[in-house]
Amino acid sequence: MSPAAGEPASPPARLSAAEAVDFLQLLEKLKHLKRTGWVRSGVAGAESVADHSFRMATLALALGGAEGTDAMRCVKMALVHDVAEALVGDITPHCGVSDEEKHRREAEAMAQIASLLGGGAAAEEVSLLWHEYEQGQTAEAKLVKDLDKLEMIAQASEYEQAQGMDLSGFFRSTQGKWRTQTGGAIAEEVTRRYEAHKAQRADGGDE
Repeated sequence: MSPAAGEPASPPARLSAAEAVDFLQLLEKLKHLKRTGWVRSGVAGAESVADHSFRMATLALALGGAEGTDAMRCVKMALVHDVAEALVGDITPHCGVSDEEKHRREAEAMAQIASLLGGGAAAEEVSLLWHEYEQGQTAEAKLVKDLDKLEMIAQASEYEQAQGMDLSGFFRSTQGKWRTQTGGAIAEEVTRRYEAHKAQRADGGDE
C-alpha cells in the first residue's frame, strides 16, 4: 500500500520474505545443536548453542554499555557470534581441529550465510559483527568474549550443582583470560558462589 500524502515512504526491506524464512530455518539448527563441551562431559540435557547465545545477549543488554561499549552492538554480537555453528557444528579445542582450520571453516560458513541473507545490508551487518568478534580487538568484542566465558562457567556451576559432577575444568580453562574489568569482576562472583557451594556439599550440607 502506498504511503498517504505527506508521509515518508518506508525504507526498503532488508530481507525478502524468502530470505527471512531461509534464515529462520538456518537458526532453527542452533536450537537443537548441543554444546560440545557439555556433551563430552556427560551432562544430561545439555544446553543448545541457541540457549547459550540467548543468555549471553540478555546479559549484554542488562550490563547496558559496560566498559564504555555500545550496548546494542554487544547484544547483536552475542546473538551472531556462534551462528556459523549452524553449518559447521560446535568445534572445541578437544575436537582435533586447529584454531586456523576452525576459523577457516567458520569464515566459509559465514560467507554462505551472507549469501543466504541476500548479500545486502543484513548480510553485511551479520558478517561484520562476526568478524569483529573473531578479531577480538574492539571494546565490544572484548566484552562479548568475556560474556561467552562467563555464561560457560555459570552454566558449569549450575550443571555441577544439579547433577553432582565435577566440571571445575571449565573454570580452570578461563583463568587469566579475562579481557575486561567487568568480566573479571563477574567471574569472581560466579567463582565465589561455586566454591561456596562445593564447600557446603563437602561438609554434607547439600542433601
